[in-house]
Amino acid sequence: MSIRKQTGFTLIEVLIAVVIFGVGLLTVASLQIVARQANYDAVQRTTATHLAQGMLERMRANRPALGTYTGGGERVLGGESLGGDDGSCRTRATPCDAATMALADLGEWEQLLDGSYEVADGAGVGGLVAPTACIRGGGGTGAYAVAIAWRSANEQTVAPADNCGAGNAAYGASGEFRRVVTVRTFINAL
Repeated sequence: MSIRKQTGFTLIEVLIAVVIFGVGLLTVASLQIVARQANYDAVQRTTATHLAQGMLERMRANRPALGTYTGGGERVLGGESLGGDDGSCRTRATPCDAATMALADLGEWEQLLDGSYEVADGAGVGGLVAPTACIRGGGGTGAYAVAIAWRSANEQTVAPADNCGAGNAAYGASGEFRRVVTVRTFINAL
């Protein structure tokens, strides 16, 4: 009886190795897609938080017009509902009163929210996807909140606690793509 030494690979061994390698590559590719979606959602959340903080700081800087910012209870913005800030109140030659400054702040902030200041191929690209903002408060000393809703790339299973943007068709049939960030603060009207 002679014993043969094995040399080289058989075709079956090569095919099994290729299948295992292919499954590994598909797993890495799907992981990459999930990571990109999560990263995109994180950028949207960071942008929303930054914008909410910015509006609260504008309100703190213009305390006599707190009621103008909130519309006396809740002001809902998004989709250029106010139009843009014409800049007429931002020069020393044409100063404006507190209420006019508040309206100018709201117009400029809404353009930031909608991404109107960063344009590519004629479309705003710097803001959030389908944003809705809700500015809440009484107009005097007290608690204020800025909630911002936007469309996410991923479905969620639990609805956000804040109702800002609820019922907007841009967030899916049952709001499954709606994400909300709410920033709360206390402002002393002085």
